[in-house]
Amino acid sequence: MLNSGQMASFRSQLDARKAEIELHLQENNHFGLEQSFGHDSTGELSSYDNHPGDEGTELYEREKDIALNEHVEEELSDINRALAAIEKGTYGVCEVCGTDIPEERLEVLPTATTCKEHSPEQAISHSRPIEESILEPAFGQFEYDESDSEAYDAEDSYQDVERFGNSETPSDMEYPVDSYNDVYMENDDPTGYVEDYENFAATDIEGKNVTVYPNIQHRQYEHTLDEEGLMTPFGDLPASEKEPYSED
Repeated sequence: MLNSGQMASFRSQLDARKAEIELHLQENNHFGLEQSFGHDSTGELSSYDNHPGDEGTELYEREKDIALNEHVEEELSDINRALAAIEKGTYGVCEVCGTDIPEERLEVLPTATTCKEHSPEQAISHSRPIEESILEPAFGQFEYDESDSEAYDAEDSYQDVERFGNSETPSDMEYPVDSYNDVYMENDDPTGYVEDYENFAATDIEGKNVTVYPNIQHRQYEHTLDEEGLMTPFGDLPASEKEPYSED
């Protein structure tokens, strides 16, 4: 049990902190929340002429004020609860099990009315706002680069939009490009095909090769194969097929 001197010391600490909080809330109008609307605290009449970025900043500040106000009011409630326990003569005794609360705990947390084992906050909550379930990274679950699928995914969609322009310049790229038309991520990715061969080889409805349309990519493709002495980029062919092709 606490003696009269210890009880008086804790009462003095609680009274001083209570007066400090009440003065603070009075001077800042409960963190500006006594105004009817967030604009009242900034002197704005409406959102009409404000930039969306400025509106976002004001919203964030308003949310922060609400959280700070709730935190301080909760502390004030705990102080009043502890002072009431002092008046009843139960301060320093756990409300749940009736054992003495260690003096070391009260020195750190004068508002404590329970022992450590019966503290109302035993576990840290790991629950998150439900909105976060859809706030994935840039491409989230719709990015297939690491899989065997070559389907059109969210990254491809973003690249198609970014081709129309962004805030980057050629000098901002990891590997500077020659044209503003190429200032977007992975600008060298093929569009509409996976293998280079598909860019100039036409097939019929059954997938059989019909013809080849000569273009720059086709010439580069043939040159690469010639340098490697191969018929295809995915492996060599039998000698009977390779020799006629590689002969001068």
